[in-house]
Amino acid sequence: MNFKPNVYFDNVQDITIDFLIKNKIKALILDVDNTLIDYNKNLAEETIEWSKNLQGQGIRMYILSNTNKTEKVEFVAKKLEIPFESFAKKPSKKGFQKIKRLLKIKEENIAVVGDQIFTDIIGGNRCKMFTILVDPVTKKDFWYTAWKRPLENVVKKKLKKRTSKQIIKDK
Repeated sequence: MNFKPNVYFDNVQDITIDFLIKNKIKALILDVDNTLIDYNKNLAEETIEWSKNLQGQGIRMYILSNTNKTEKVEFVAKKLEIPFESFAKKPSKKGFQKIKRLLKIKEENIAVVGDQIFTDIIGGNRCKMFTILVDPVTKKDFWYTAWKRPLENVVKKKLKKRTSKQIIKDK
């Protein structure tokens, strides 16, 4: 399994149109929990603006979430005005491949953005998509995520050292 994202950013707002164009990315598959919203379901105004800005420049977006709470995912999708799939069972390929078919975009032109290595990054890598790891919006986690964080943090610490030079160069 490939744990390594193509690139690492502090948050989604750091993903710029220039970076996406340079890497030939035409669409983003976005995680919700702790990538776009915090534990209390707060969606930052900066995230809404970031999304609208990129969409206005032709970047397509789609939410793919493991949560089975469709109302929460739907709330975020409506705010960002993008479609969504919930209960995805990431890192299963099924949800990623479904979105690829719906978008009619090649996998190398799709980036998967998320805060978890063991769901978002592995799933995106398994589908040969460009993967972008971001820090969690908040340190508070759901029980089903919290147990994985210590291991992910060890992996992320190594990744930050390796990818920070690339990010600075690619920004």
